[in-house]
Amino acid sequence: MRAVVITRHGGPEVLQVRTAPDPTPLAGEVRIRVRAAGLNFAEVMARQGLYPDAPKPPCVVGYEVAGVVDAVGPGVERPAVGARVFALVRFGGHADTICVKAAATWEIPDGVGFEEAAALPVNYLTAWLMIFRTASVRRGERVLVHMAAGGVGIAALQLLRTIPDTEVFGTASGSKHDAIRREGCTHPIDYRTRDYAAEVRALTRGEGIDVVLDPLGGRDWGKGYALLRAGGRIVAYGFANASGGERRSWLRLVSQGIRIPRFSPLRMMGENRGVAGFNLGHLWNRPEMIREAADALIALWREGRIKPHVDSTFPLERAADAHRRIQQRLNVGKVVLVP
Repeated sequence: MRAVVITRHGGPEVLQVRTAPDPTPLAGEVRIRVRAAGLNFAEVMARQGLYPDAPKPPCVVGYEVAGVVDAVGPGVERPAVGARVFALVRFGGHADTICVKAAATWEIPDGVGFEEAAALPVNYLTAWLMIFRTASVRRGERVLVHMAAGGVGIAALQLLRTIPDTEVFGTASGSKHDAIRREGCTHPIDYRTRDYAAEVRALTRGEGIDVVLDPLGGRDWGKGYALLRAGGRIVAYGFANASGGERRSWLRLVSQGIRIPRFSPLRMMGENRGVAGFNLGHLWNRPEMIREAADALIALWREGRIKPHVDSTFPLERAADAHRRIQQRLNVGKVVLVP
């Protein structure tokens, strides 16, 4: 097997393609010949040494793959050898071969390519669980989606489009506004040239919004909380503000860390506002929750109501370029590695 290895923490140059013996599936597992693997901002932060869940280097990261089952372990009836599947994995996905639990695989619908299938698991499971479970978005509510042109952002816009009368505010650079409008963003806001909080207040005539989906962290959690009207809730699901360049900066990390607001239960009670956190990587002990979301997403996918958007593809040997594209916020939708 061939895999992209993070040899040490640092810039994209620390990534190397290395070979190793093919793994053998254990009981309850299947082996997948990977045709496409999703790349997320979490894995970029893992390379920098900013993602606490990542294994220590040298390591192979990657949470999602799509490919063909070529071997099954004892006790596995489905999926069968030859099945086209996508899967959620606990690291190791940036490789051309991987063994995963059969229960964490789903068959790819007819007519869907591997690249599109690899763009679904992390982004859409994250967005679905935040929108329909954590935040429980209701008809007619106002929702602010940060990094709206990213993988999770596009997924969130498409899913919010399935809720009638939702008014969606999205932050993205000006060049991406047409793209997020097409995905259902009512009010694109250029965060690079405008104060998004002031824009939201102006657009809502000072009333505020109901839900904020925030992967930014630091002071933005406080700004988002302040935008909530009574009954509002903010969902924190990332800390992108901790990463400002190709390498880890302790100064930036500390400066963002000290800006994290302290949320008082008494204050939240008095203001009728809520704060929640979400981390898909910490739901491995709740497989029923993940499967509920996956089944709902596959149904929407088959109906054509959602469609993962692939921004670009890179061979394993160009993984560094793929990392740079995400790091520089150039992508609209998903960046995919293609073994």
